[in-house]
Amino acid sequence: MSNSRGSSPILRLCCCALFVALTAVCAQLIIPIGAVPVSLSLLPVLLCGCLLPLPDALAAMGAYLLLGLAGVPVFSGLGGGPAKLLGPTGGYLVGYLPCVLITGLFIRRSRDSVPLMAAGMVLGILACYALGTAWFVLSTGTGWSAALSVCVLPFLPFDAVKVALAVVLVRALTVPLRPVMPWLRGN
Repeated sequence: MSNSRGSSPILRLCCCALFVALTAVCAQLIIPIGAVPVSLSLLPVLLCGCLLPLPDALAAMGAYLLLGLAGVPVFSGLGGGPAKLLGPTGGYLVGYLPCVLITGLFIRRSRDSVPLMAAGMVLGILACYALGTAWFVLSTGTGWSAALSVCVLPFLPFDAVKVALAVVLVRALTVPLRPVMPWLRGN
């Protein structure tokens, strides 16, 4: 992690660890509605993309995935290990990487525009959906229509609420966090 606008590498590492932990905790807050549970884990993913420098956001989500791959129970339902990450729903987990990237790119261009900020988050989630659904189709042999009805459509209202909550949180946190997170001065 290189220094970003005078910030301490230790601070940036701690922020990455915080988002790994938040994602792990939020992954346990689930509603089991089918093959893919509804969890709160996308909320910290969106926040991570908005509040951390892009390399750090990608590192945090990469660390989260590596912890889960190593067997640490950070995925939903206290899951972990290669079977969980490489299983039918693993593509949604891997989708956290393009989600933070797209969200982060938009947040840096939004200039505090709520519609642009929300658009970036929606596009990030759509990238997560695309990767996860393709992975689900390939690993289960399910058709696209059936996969979309099981893996995407039930989640749209929940994820709309997560986007709205993330926008509110980013707008509420950015100014107070600027003294300790100097990289936020550019947002």
